[in-house]
Amino acid sequence: MDALTLLHERNSMGKLMAPAPDAEQMEALYQAALRAPDHAELTPWRFIEFTGAGLERLGELFAKAERTKSPAGDEAAQASAAKKPLRAPMVVAVIAKVTPEHPKVPRVEQVVSAGCAAHAMLYAAQAQGLGGMWRTGGYAFDATVHAGLGMEEHDELVGFLYLGTPGGRLKPLASRVSADFVERWQ
Repeated sequence: MDALTLLHERNSMGKLMAPAPDAEQMEALYQAALRAPDHAELTPWRFIEFTGAGLERLGELFAKAERTKSPAGDEAAQASAAKKPLRAPMVVAVIAKVTPEHPKVPRVEQVVSAGCAAHAMLYAAQAQGLGGMWRTGGYAFDATVHAGLGMEEHDELVGFLYLGTPGGRLKPLASRVSADFVERWQ
Protein backbone atom coordinates (compact mmCIF):
# COMPACT_ATOMS: atom_id res chain seq x y z
CA MET A 1 0.00 0.00 0.00
CA ASP A 2 1.48 3.36 -0.95
CA ALA A 3 1.63 6.19 1.58
CA LEU A 4 -1.18 8.29 0.08
CA THR A 5 -3.54 5.32 -0.09
CA LEU A 6 -2.80 4.59 3.58
CA LEU A 7 -3.40 8.23 4.52
CA HIS A 8 -6.67 8.34 2.58
CA GLU A 9 -7.99 4.96 3.75
CA ARG A 10 -6.94 4.69 7.42
CA ASN A 11 -9.87 3.43 9.43
CA SER A 12 -10.56 2.45 13.01
CA MET A 13 -11.25 -1.21 13.74
CA GLY A 14 -13.60 -1.63 16.67
CA LYS A 15 -13.48 -5.43 16.78
CA LEU A 16 -10.00 -6.71 17.55
CA MET A 17 -8.85 -10.23 18.33
CA ALA A 18 -5.69 -12.20 19.02
CA PRO A 19 -2.97 -12.38 18.15
CA ALA A 20 -1.61 -9.10 19.42
CA PRO A 21 1.06 -7.40 17.36
CA ASP A 22 4.41 -9.14 17.78
CA ALA A 23 7.63 -7.46 18.94
CA GLU A 24 8.78 -6.67 15.40
CA GLN A 25 5.43 -5.12 14.50
CA MET A 26 5.43 -3.08 17.70
CA GLU A 27 8.95 -1.83 17.01
CA ALA A 28 7.67 -0.55 13.65
CA LEU A 29 4.82 1.24 15.45
CA TYR A 30 7.18 2.82 17.97
CA GLN A 31 9.63 3.89 15.27
CA ALA A 32 6.74 5.58 13.44
CA ALA A 33 5.69 7.31 16.68
CA LEU A 34 9.20 8.61 17.26
CA ARG A 35 9.05 10.48 13.94
CA ALA A 36 6.20 12.73 15.12
CA PRO A 37 6.84 16.48 14.95
CA ASP A 38 9.01 17.35 17.94
CA HIS A 39 9.91 21.02 18.37
CA ALA A 40 13.14 21.40 20.37
CA GLU A 41 13.53 17.60 20.42
CA LEU A 42 11.70 17.30 23.73
CA THR A 43 10.42 13.81 22.84
CA PRO A 44 7.26 14.50 24.84
CA TRP A 45 5.98 10.92 24.75
CA ARG A 46 5.75 7.89 26.97
CA PHE A 47 4.11 4.60 26.03
CA ILE A 48 2.83 1.88 28.35
CA GLU A 49 2.08 -1.45 26.67
CA PHE A 50 -0.51 -3.81 28.18
CA THR A 51 -0.96 -7.47 27.19
CA GLY A 52 -2.04 -10.64 29.00
CA ALA A 53 -2.21 -10.06 32.75
CA GLY A 54 -1.30 -6.43 32.09
CA LEU A 55 -4.72 -5.94 30.48
CA GLU A 56 -6.33 -7.32 33.62
CA ARG A 57 -4.25 -4.94 35.77
CA LEU A 58 -5.39 -2.02 33.60
CA GLY A 59 -8.98 -3.20 34.03
CA GLU A 60 -8.46 -3.31 37.80
CA LEU A 61 -7.20 0.27 37.63
CA PHE A 62 -10.33 1.31 35.70
CA ALA A 63 -12.50 -0.45 38.31
CA LYS A 64 -10.59 1.33 41.08
CA ALA A 65 -11.36 4.64 39.35
CA GLU A 66 -15.04 3.69 39.42
CA ARG A 67 -14.84 2.88 43.14
CA THR A 68 -13.11 6.21 43.80
CA LYS A 69 -15.87 8.09 41.96
CA SER A 70 -18.62 6.22 43.76
CA PRO A 71 -17.40 4.73 47.07
CA ALA A 72 -20.85 3.29 47.77
CA GLY A 73 -20.08 1.18 44.76
CA ASP A 74 -21.93 0.41 41.62
CA GLU A 75 -20.66 -3.14 41.19
CA ALA A 76 -21.97 -3.37 37.62
CA ALA A 77 -20.02 -0.23 36.63
CA GLN A 78 -16.88 -1.63 38.25
CA ALA A 79 -17.25 -4.98 36.49
CA SER A 80 -17.84 -3.22 33.17
CA ALA A 81 -14.78 -1.02 33.71
CA ALA A 82 -12.61 -4.04 34.46
CA LYS A 83 -13.57 -5.61 31.12
CA LYS A 84 -12.88 -2.58 28.91
CA PRO A 85 -9.18 -3.32 28.24
CA LEU A 86 -10.08 -6.89 27.26
CA ARG A 87 -11.66 -5.63 24.01
CA ALA A 88 -8.27 -6.09 22.32
CA PRO A 89 -5.23 -8.31 22.85
CA MET A 90 -3.05 -5.23 23.39
CA VAL A 91 -3.57 -1.70 24.66
CA VAL A 92 -0.96 1.06 24.53
CA ALA A 93 -1.41 4.12 26.72
CA VAL A 94 0.05 7.20 25.03
CA ILE A 95 1.13 9.83 27.53
CA ALA A 96 2.30 13.35 26.77
CA LYS A 97 5.38 13.99 28.93
CA VAL A 98 5.00 17.75 29.17
CA THR A 99 7.93 20.01 30.01
CA PRO A 100 6.10 22.79 31.85
CA GLU A 101 6.70 26.40 30.88
CA HIS A 102 9.21 25.60 28.16
CA PRO A 103 10.47 28.92 26.69
CA LYS A 104 9.85 27.85 23.07
CA VAL A 105 7.42 24.93 23.10
CA PRO A 106 4.04 25.55 24.72
CA ARG A 107 2.13 22.80 26.49
CA VAL A 108 -0.42 22.46 23.69
CA GLU A 109 2.32 21.78 21.15
CA GLN A 110 3.80 19.05 23.33
CA VAL A 111 0.41 17.37 23.80
CA VAL A 112 -0.33 17.60 20.07
CA SER A 113 3.09 16.07 19.40
CA ALA A 114 2.19 13.07 21.57
CA GLY A 115 -1.13 12.89 19.69
CA CYS A 116 0.80 12.83 16.41
CA ALA A 117 2.88 9.95 17.79
CA ALA A 118 -0.32 8.03 18.58
CA HIS A 119 -1.70 8.80 15.13
CA ALA A 120 1.50 7.58 13.48
CA MET A 121 1.19 4.32 15.42
CA LEU A 122 -2.30 3.77 14.03
CA TYR A 123 -1.05 4.28 10.48
CA ALA A 124 1.89 1.93 11.07
CA ALA A 125 -0.53 -0.68 12.47
CA GLN A 126 -2.82 -0.50 9.45
CA ALA A 127 0.16 -0.58 7.06
CA GLN A 128 1.09 -3.94 8.60
CA GLY A 129 -2.42 -5.37 8.33
CA LEU A 130 -3.22 -4.82 12.00
CA GLY A 131 -6.32 -3.21 13.40
CA GLY A 132 -6.41 -0.31 15.80
CA MET A 133 -8.78 1.96 17.67
CA TRP A 134 -7.91 5.15 19.56
CA ARG A 135 -10.06 5.43 22.69
CA THR A 136 -10.15 8.01 25.44
CA GLY A 137 -13.26 8.18 27.59
CA GLY A 138 -13.33 9.26 31.21
CA TYR A 139 -10.41 7.06 32.24
CA ALA A 140 -8.02 9.13 30.11
CA PHE A 141 -8.77 12.09 32.37
CA ASP A 142 -9.16 10.30 35.70
CA ALA A 143 -6.76 11.14 38.55
CA THR A 144 -6.85 7.57 39.89
CA VAL A 145 -5.86 6.20 36.48
CA HIS A 146 -3.13 8.85 36.11
CA ALA A 147 -1.67 7.94 39.50
CA GLY A 148 -1.85 4.22 38.72
CA LEU A 149 0.08 4.78 35.49
CA GLY A 150 2.79 6.73 37.30
CA MET A 151 1.98 9.97 35.54
CA GLU A 152 3.48 13.20 36.80
CA GLU A 153 1.57 16.40 37.51
CA HIS A 154 2.09 17.97 34.08
CA ASP A 155 1.57 14.78 32.03
CA GLU A 156 -1.53 14.21 29.95
CA LEU A 157 -2.93 10.89 28.77
CA VAL A 158 -3.78 11.48 25.11
CA GLY A 159 -5.41 8.10 24.62
CA PHE A 160 -5.43 4.34 24.73
CA LEU A 161 -4.60 2.58 21.47
CA TYR A 162 -6.39 -0.77 21.26
CA LEU A 163 -4.42 -3.02 18.88
CA GLY A 164 -4.84 -6.48 17.44
CA THR A 165 -5.86 -8.55 14.48
CA PRO A 166 -8.90 -7.16 12.65
CA GLY A 167 -11.94 -9.15 13.72
CA GLY A 168 -14.66 -7.56 11.67
CA ARG A 169 -15.45 -5.33 8.76
CA LEU A 170 -14.10 -1.82 8.52
CA LYS A 171 -16.77 0.78 8.95
CA PRO A 172 -17.60 2.75 5.81
CA LEU A 173 -15.57 5.91 5.50
CA ALA A 174 -17.54 9.14 5.32
CA SER A 175 -17.14 10.96 2.05
CA ARG A 176 -15.80 14.44 2.65
CA VAL A 177 -15.07 17.31 0.31
CA SER A 178 -11.86 19.13 1.20
CA ALA A 179 -13.28 22.47 -0.03
CA ASP A 180 -15.70 22.38 2.93
CA PHE A 181 -12.73 22.69 5.31
CA VAL A 182 -10.29 24.90 3.39
CA GLU A 183 -10.12 28.66 3.34
CA ARG A 184 -7.66 30.28 0.94
CA TRP A 185 -6.14 33.72 1.35
CA GLN A 186 -4.52 34.88 -1.86
